[in-house]
Amino acid sequence: MTNDHDGVRELLAAWAVGALPPGDLRRVTPHLAACPSCAREAERLRDTVRLLDGAEDGRPGGAVNGHLDGAADGRPGGAVAGGPGGGVDAGADGVLSLALRSRRPRAAEIAHHAAPYAAAVAGLQALVPEVEGRWGIPVVHDWDAHATVAHLLAADEHLAVCLGVDTGLPVSHIPAGIPAGDAWARRTADVIAHEHRRTPAQTVATWAAQAAALLATPEAADPELASRPVTVLGLRLPVADHFVIRAFEAWIHTDDIGRALGIPVPPPPDEHLWSLVRLAVRILGLALHDAPPVLFEVTGPTDTSWILGDDSDPVHAELRLDPVDFCLLVGGRYAPEEVPRGITGDEDAARTVLERAASLAWL
Repeated sequence: MTNDHDGVRELLAAWAVGALPPGDLRRVTPHLAACPSCAREAERLRDTVRLLDGAEDGRPGGAVNGHLDGAADGRPGGAVAGGPGGGVDAGADGVLSLALRSRRPRAAEIAHHAAPYAAAVAGLQALVPEVEGRWGIPVVHDWDAHATVAHLLAADEHLAVCLGVDTGLPVSHIPAGIPAGDAWARRTADVIAHEHRRTPAQTVATWAAQAAALLATPEAADPELASRPVTVLGLRLPVADHFVIRAFEAWIHTDDIGRALGIPVPPPPDEHLWSLVRLAVRILGLALHDAPPVLFEVTGPTDTSWILGDDSDPVHAELRLDPVDFCLLVGGRYAPEEVPRGITGDEDAARTVLERAASLAWL
C-alpha cells in the first residue's frame, strides 16, 4: 500500500542503508514514488549514507562496507546481504528513479561538530569486512565483536531519542528510580542480548541505519540547533558536544575491535582528534576544579596547554601527553600509571590529573 505514510517513514533509515527485508521493501518503494515528502526524506538519508561512504559518482553509497551501492541496482549489499533481505531487488531502481531521478543526488551537509562522528562511523564500517567469520572473538569487557557493535547501537540510541529519531529498538523494562548508571548497564545488556539473537549483519545494518538517521537530523547540520543542551547518559551538554562524544566512543570501540583482530586502526584525523581532546579537557577541568593546579600540555602540531585545577595557587607540576594517549586514557584504555607521559615538578599533583582523567572513562 502507498498510503501508509507514518509506517513507511519509520523504515526510511533502514531503506537508506539497504537493510529492508523484501516485504518492507515492497511496501516502501511504491510509496516513495507516490509521496514527494517521503521521497525527499529518503533522499536526505541516503545522501548522508553517501557522505559516510565517500561516494561521488551519483550512486547510493554503502553504509556498512562500501558495497551497499548495489541496494538501488539489484546487486547484493555486502555485509548486509546476510541480514534480512540483503540488498534491494533489481526492480527497485526503475520505480524509485521516478521519485529521485529529477536531479543528481548531492552530498548531505554535515557541520563541523558532527564530522568526527561521521568519520568514526565510516571507520567502523570499513573494518566490518575484516570481522566476517570472527564475530565471536573477545574484544573488551566481556563482549565479543558482535556485542561491541550492539553496545554502540545502545549508546547512540540515547542521543538519537533526544533528537527525535525512532530507533525501533526493543523496550527495556527498567524499574523507576534506579540509578542512572545501573539503568544504562541494564539497557546496554538488554540490547546486546537482543542483538545476539540476530545475525551480526543485521546488527551492523541496524547500527548503520541509526547512525545515518542521527547524521540526517537538523542538529547534525546546524550549529545553532546543536547548541541547545540535552542530558545524555547523565551528562548535560550541548548537542554538538554529544556528537563529539559519539565520535569518541565509535573510534575507541573500532580500535578495540581492530586490536582483537590484530589490525591497526588509525587515530582520527588531526582536526577530529583535537575536537575529542578539547572536549575531554573541558570535562576533566570540571572534575579537577579543587585539585592542585597543573599545567597540562597535549603535544602535537599545536602543543596546546591548559591550567587544570585550582588556578588560585601557583602551578605545582607540568604534565605532557600525546593526544592519542590522552584520549585512550580518558577512554579507559590506559591505566594512569601506564600511559606514556612527561612530568616535571610535583608528581603527586600530576598523578591526580591522570587518575581523574582515567576515572572519567565510561566506555
